[in-house]
Amino acid sequence: MQSATYRLSRRPDILQDIRLDGMHVLVMEDEFLIAMDVEQLCREHGAAEVTIVRQIEDLGDDPFAGQAFHVAVLDLMLGGNSTTEFANSLSQRGIPFVFATGHTDVQERFGIVSDIEVVAKPYGGTDLIAALGRAIERGRDRSSGV
Repeated sequence: MQSATYRLSRRPDILQDIRLDGMHVLVMEDEFLIAMDVEQLCREHGAAEVTIVRQIEDLGDDPFAGQAFHVAVLDLMLGGNSTTEFANSLSQRGIPFVFATGHTDVQERFGIVSDIEVVAKPYGGTDLIAALGRAIERGRDRSSGV
């Protein structure tokens, strides 16, 4: 059962300080079971809303119209399409994000800069939530000029 490989662990002792309280989390993941696990994990950490997108086209022509995403988890390849262009849009808007991917050659193949969090699949909930926490903190530092 392949989905069990990606089952997210929940270790409240490690993750208790990382909260997504009141946040709207965008999850771009084409594997249904992984997306559902990520949604549950985000909700357990306080996310008010989680939007799952399985194809880039599902976002429509203006993905930010009527949407107030606070943070995002992006599968690097979504239905065979790279999400790096969308990641650039998030970055321009100051929305923190992490890439969650099974690709091991991310920097060489996709030109991902080193300060962007990349969580390798299969990943555990601890890794993903910690990466989201670092991305959010980095976003706060940038907005405050630190």
